[in-house]
Amino acid sequence: MKIVLQRVNNAKVEVENKIVGRIQKGIILFLGISKNYTEDKLDWMINKILNLRIWPDENDKGFQKSILDIQGEILVISQFTLYGDCSRGTKPKFNGSCEYEKAEEVYDLFIEKLREKSKLKIESGTFGGMMKINSENDGPVTLIIEK
Repeated sequence: MKIVLQRVNNAKVEVENKIVGRIQKGIILFLGISKNYTEDKLDWMINKILNLRIWPDENDKGFQKSILDIQGEILVISQFTLYGDCSRGTKPKFNGSCEYEKAEEVYDLFIEKLREKSKLKIESGTFGGMMKINSENDGPVTLIIEK
């Protein structure tokens, strides 16, 4: 599994000109699921995301508070292209991405577990859909998490 995490002031995702997910202060997660997915890796990723200290404290000392500490919001976007292999030729190969049906199950499970463990507002895009994502990055803080 691979996630690109961005700290945001706000973000929204649209499908066919309709907003399907919107958050205020929090994080946007671009989730890629590989063929070698396991539920242990999924649980590790969720715990890492929820406890990662990426916000400053009250004294403006950086990287002291987590998404749980600030009671932020999370927007999850499926992103199979994170496993695009661009090492050869000019067209990415997606051999490392999980097959569609299994990836959709894992994506849904990821969101379900994220909701259960955090009790935060969790929004999402449409799995496999053509989406338009608008966000206002904060910092910017962008991290890649892989397991």
